[in-house]
Amino acid sequence: MLKFVIMAIAAYILFKLVTGDKKKKAATQQQKNRDLAADGVMVKDPICGTFVPKDTDIRVKNGEDVHCFCSYECRDKYVEQLQAGQENKSVG
Repeated sequence: MLKFVIMAIAAYILFKLVTGDKKKKAATQQQKNRDLAADGVMVKDPICGTFVPKDTDIRVKNGEDVHCFCSYECRDKYVEQLQAGQENKSVG
């Protein structure tokens, strides 16, 4: 019986260590992203609103503006919207 109690306490302590560490890392990462966004190092993805580094490899240049994306899916959606907008302008 004593072994079971000791194992249960050890499992609880291990669980708290792991989950507490994940929460701390997530909070630290969120604060870091907010700081980088405030400094202009990160920019907002125009499709999903996620903050991404300004020097990301997934970009689209539209005239003078350069838009950065969190994923190729967001980039493809943006390009589709641009093409649909251009088609509407040429038709209308």
